[in-house]
Amino acid sequence: MFLVLSTTFYTPILVSSKIDIRNYNKHCASVVPESTPNDVPEFTTIPFAAKQGGYFLGGEDIPNHHHPNSSRNHYPSSSRRELFIHTHNVYSTDADDVYKVEASLILKTSDMASYMYNDTSPRGPLSFEVEGFWSGSTGKLCMVGSGSTSSEKGKHHVLPALLKLDGVRDSSNISSLIGGTLESLSTAGDSGYFKPFSLLMIPQNHYEYTEVGKALDHVCTGGVVVPKSLSLSLKLSTPICNVFSRWDTAYKLEYSSGCNSTSSCNPFGEGAGYLPQIMSLKVIQCLEDTRSLRFLIEFPNRGYADYYSSFTPNTTLVAEASWDVSKNQLCVVACRIFSPANSLKKSRIEDCSVRLSFRFPAVWSIGHTSGIVGHIWSNKRENDPGYFNTIMFRSYENAGVGIPGSKYEYTVVDKARKSCTEKQPRKSKGKRHPDANSNDMRFGMVVRNSKKRGIGWGSSEPIAVGDQNSRRNGFVISSSSGDAYSPVKGETDSSIPLNISYSMSFPLNESTHVEVFSEGIYDAETGKLCMVGCRYLDSNNRTSDIDSMDCKILINVQFPPVDSNDHIQGTIESTGKKNDPLYFEPLSFSAVSYYRQHSRESIWRMDLEIVMSLISNTLVCVFVGCQILYVKKHPAVFPCISLIMLAVLALGCMIPLMLNFEALFVQKDSLARAYRRSGGWVEANEVIVRVIMMVAFLLQFRLLQLVWSARSADGKQKAFLAAEMRTLYLCLPLYICGGLIAVYVNSRGSKVDEGTGYTYSRTYQRSLWADLRSYGGLVLDGFLFPQILLNIFHNKAENALSRFFYFGNTFVRLLPHAYDLYRAHFYVKDFDGSYMYAEPGGDYFSTAWDVIIPPVTLLFAAVIYLQQRFGGRCFMPKRLKEPEGYEKVPVASDHA
Repeated sequence: MFLVLSTTFYTPILVSSKIDIRNYNKHCASVVPESTPNDVPEFTTIPFAAKQGGYFLGGEDIPNHHHPNSSRNHYPSSSRRELFIHTHNVYSTDADDVYKVEASLILKTSDMASYMYNDTSPRGPLSFEVEGFWSGSTGKLCMVGSGSTSSEKGKHHVLPALLKLDGVRDSSNISSLIGGTLESLSTAGDSGYFKPFSLLMIPQNHYEYTEVGKALDHVCTGGVVVPKSLSLSLKLSTPICNVFSRWDTAYKLEYSSGCNSTSSCNPFGEGAGYLPQIMSLKVIQCLEDTRSLRFLIEFPNRGYADYYSSFTPNTTLVAEASWDVSKNQLCVVACRIFSPANSLKKSRIEDCSVRLSFRFPAVWSIGHTSGIVGHIWSNKRENDPGYFNTIMFRSYENAGVGIPGSKYEYTVVDKARKSCTEKQPRKSKGKRHPDANSNDMRFGMVVRNSKKRGIGWGSSEPIAVGDQNSRRNGFVISSSSGDAYSPVKGETDSSIPLNISYSMSFPLNESTHVEVFSEGIYDAETGKLCMVGCRYLDSNNRTSDIDSMDCKILINVQFPPVDSNDHIQGTIESTGKKNDPLYFEPLSFSAVSYYRQHSRESIWRMDLEIVMSLISNTLVCVFVGCQILYVKKHPAVFPCISLIMLAVLALGCMIPLMLNFEALFVQKDSLARAYRRSGGWVEANEVIVRVIMMVAFLLQFRLLQLVWSARSADGKQKAFLAAEMRTLYLCLPLYICGGLIAVYVNSRGSKVDEGTGYTYSRTYQRSLWADLRSYGGLVLDGFLFPQILLNIFHNKAENALSRFFYFGNTFVRLLPHAYDLYRAHFYVKDFDGSYMYAEPGGDYFSTAWDVIIPPVTLLFAAVIYLQQRFGGRCFMPKRLKEPEGYEKVPVASDHA
């Protein structure tokens, strides 16, 4: 998701306007004098790339233009503030080397909230349409134009602006930067005034690789020498741009154990104020033919990868790189950026003495589990200013890149074999467990302590199966299909236990989370996985040495058969002595087994549920249509139909429509939808379901309207009105009491998941709204209850309801509960967003409710049948069957 979001550009609505020469000459004549442009646009010479990116400072005083009522600053200082200049047209002029330029300047934040909620973002993009002139000889660009925004009170404001850039040339190298300002042309105090923006851009046009263009042996000297055979080669069929253009690649820095001095360890010296823990890359340019790249290397003040943190030039390197075939590594030359406080305009490149190397390890082991590793060093002498000790780095969170050829070497698997010989489960005939090379081996888990109390969540993912590294979750960088590089094809021989390696992350207790690398054996015939795990003793100064790891951890996992509904179960134990400082109490865990077979079954289940939804909603339309035809044929029954019952039925159709109305027009992009996407079939038919449900609602509403109109037209039906009011007085308190009980049950204590045994706090419980929705489904199941009460109070044998109507709707309400019993027996439980029919949030669905609700619903239908044949009180004691006195008066008057 982040990849798509982070590369999305904002496209403004262009407004064609002629440049205001008087305004331009007033502010820009001294920078680039105005010249007469030609009529035909220029395509051979442009100031920078058509979509030039950069960064800015400022904007805190611009009011929110997406949410006028918001008091938040438009660009908070903590967000990453990026700019984009979209060049529309360039015209040559009658002056040599002077060009007229038309462009848009877009300013926006790239924090997660802005991207994830683009339409309602509190900080959306701000666009300026600008025009002006550029001098290629001086590198200066001066433009005037305007943008617009809205104040907190919703008033629209025009923002006249002046854009000045310096360093805009038609060629650039590693030391080139573009700095500038965006200033307001309004005076302070005016509605369109804003404080100046400071701008910085890395030029992209006609770049010359001046540093790595030299002999690479000379450029990359001084680093850690690694034999060529220990690194994978980058074949011509493997695009280097795909390897390093990944949006999520970050690197963990590993300093030497004696690194206590910031000045000797930090690439930025003591001025940085912190010792960086991670490093991230942002590619500026990539040339596949020469295998050369340019990128920014950032060292944020965080212990984790955050792609939305603010841009800090003083802890950022500008780099150019090229692939060194002789060493199987990427050779990088990096330069420091010096930027004065609170200003990007005067930033400059100062020092290009930093070197980096990136390589892909050919051999992995329990102490070396990263797809990309490398070093950072200085080519200065030890006593020179700016020198720092060599730093090692590895790809963050063991991200693999999918380059073929790497192998895995096991170092502690023999310990696992000795520990796993006991208590082997019996091999069951006819039971098939997950294949070792399938994605079924990856799982998330709920971890519990020795007291069976849940302490947190963990994750587990295979690193290698046999001697081949697992790349099921790696980024495919081959130019061909995934099969071209996949190290393992097809399923393995399940009768032979396989060596396997894992990366696991889980809590030891409520305050300590650890990452454990493990090796062991997996028996596909029994589903038993037994491993010895190792964790680093010092997570801040890893030396990737097996001697620096604690390998006294025993892990057992039991995978259920692929055709079962059971959970993955496992234990984690410390084999050390209890007085050992590294000892921890035994842990157990559970995980939901979402096997590939389950995924296929889920798709089939969703297809079936869509068909059932279509059938059910169509039947509702038919049954309500039958009732409408029946009452038109027998208008005398209008007063005998309960308005409350019809209102319940109408609301039962209206509320789901209100909750899902956007499904008719909007393609949602949620995680659940991505999971259940099957060629668009699900989404298209879901829309059809909503359309038919809308038809059912309109028919229900029409029936309600007919009964209401008939009641209103006949003012003499006082007995019917009294019976209806009695029904309301009895139903309303019952419905309210039921809702309060649902609220009370929701608010009680903690909740235990039956499958995993994890105790959820109130934070993880179903929402109150979800429980009220389920209660509403229960009320809808008993839709005949108000009609039964009305018949009792009115006490007449009148065929008010068509048998098709009340028996048919009863059948429609019973069908989901019967299906839920079938689904619970034959399908694995999925997340709520995958249910197309009998949705758990829309009614009470469980074995108990599925057994209780159908008999009660059928009983209501049977009572209606008896009431319409023998009278409303036919099943009551004889003394209660007598009609009330006021009911006899209209009968006597009619005979009179």
